[in-house]
Amino acid sequence: MTVFVYVNTSKQVGDPEHVKVLANVDAAEKWFEENDPEGVAFEYEVLE
Repeated sequence: MTVFVYVNTSKQVGDPEHVKVLANVDAAEKWFEENDPEGVAFEYEVLE
């Protein structure tokens, strides 16, 4: 399983808007369309 992680570098660490973890590519695409069309997220494996 993987997730997509977006970091908003204009926000301070600890700010609720600093990091977004998106469950899948569809969720990431939808979030970007509505919030940051030029942003990017990185795919990471979820460790168990």
